[in-house]
Amino acid sequence: MMQQQMAAYARNTISTELIQKTTSRHVDARGSIGLKPQASSTMIGVWGGSFLSNVSTADITDTHWSSRHQHCHQRQQPHYLHVRSENKTTVLIPPITQLTLSEPKPVFKYVKAFAPATVANLGPGFDFLGCAVNGLGDLVTAQVCETVPAGDIMIESITGDEGRLSCVSGENCAGIAGKATLELLGVQSVGISLTLHKGLPLGSGLGSSAASAAAAAAAVNGLFGSILSKAQLVQAGLESEATVSGYHADNVAPSLMGGFILVRSYTPLHLIPLAFPEDKPLVFVLVIPEFEAPTKEMRAVLPKEITMKNHIANCSQASALVTAILQGDSHLLGAALSSDTIIEPQRAPLIPGMGAVTAAAKNAGAYGCTISGAGPTAVAITNSEEQGKLIGAAMVDAFASHGGLRATAYVSKLDNEGARIVEKH
Repeated sequence: MMQQQMAAYARNTISTELIQKTTSRHVDARGSIGLKPQASSTMIGVWGGSFLSNVSTADITDTHWSSRHQHCHQRQQPHYLHVRSENKTTVLIPPITQLTLSEPKPVFKYVKAFAPATVANLGPGFDFLGCAVNGLGDLVTAQVCETVPAGDIMIESITGDEGRLSCVSGENCAGIAGKATLELLGVQSVGISLTLHKGLPLGSGLGSSAASAAAAAAAVNGLFGSILSKAQLVQAGLESEATVSGYHADNVAPSLMGGFILVRSYTPLHLIPLAFPEDKPLVFVLVIPEFEAPTKEMRAVLPKEITMKNHIANCSQASALVTAILQGDSHLLGAALSSDTIIEPQRAPLIPGMGAVTAAAKNAGAYGCTISGAGPTAVAITNSEEQGKLIGAAMVDAFASHGGLRATAYVSKLDNEGARIVEKH
């Protein structure tokens, strides 16, 4: 009888804590991806390892970023970044591997790059689906600097952050991604200085850290003639994301590559762009309340186990998301992103007024509404900008009346370009 009960429990319960065994096998990134982006999907070779998504800067132990990067050129003795998760499991973030055959020389002295905001998860697409949206984003300038040690990065200044971010390159997403990009390029003869302008609010759920990382990677790559593809630069973005919210690419991949990106796997990293038909209407309504939702805290409330029923429901809705994207069906997209049964029910109560905001969006004509990333931004889907303005106004009112929060609404469209260079000389 006891065995039957245990078997029944196993059939109806799925653990959400997937911890893979660490290996030491190295897959050469040059052999897996080459130097040209793939048309349909991209596979990037990485070092084998175990990856967890609930990693923050405070969890980094033993080996510091600065010392790791300082010795990263010693390929015979690769240095891993040791990370300790909340359940005390040690995780190894794989080291960066040079993708070029020889060290490139700077083509420009100054490059400015922009990287757009992103909407990750899209409801049931937790940690594996995201898209880039136009309008909002971060700017990073990169320039060759004689006073910066060769092969290193210095952050000269940061604006738009109200003085909250560190200018220490090893403690800043732009600095970490910029340094990782130099390592991917194999640059050891020049130093680079960066400036960062934050166009995205911190802790907004719009991929703020990912946009900084993506813009920095694009700017540094641009100095050397944009040798690496955007897909290859995702590795640099992952390096920085691991210090903030975990080793996941659902923000940084679309911020770099544009459009919708499905993250199929991490070992090896396999990214699949999903093309929403350009002749089909799709409008995002982004409503950002004056409330910060740190990713680490929003992850802490997630369930350790889920029922088989909820697992099946979310798999079904995630499949519907992909179908909606490929068919250009904004109605289905809205319906699917509103159907998360695992993540949003846990997070929504932590954001004042979120339930009322979701209801207000749908009452105003939205096809669906959910939390963007870890929140607190709410994202709704519709098919016209005029309708989007009405939906945004209703959502702002709901945040004020039910959550006591002031909020700002933006009506955006899909950004299919991703990170791009906006100035160079």
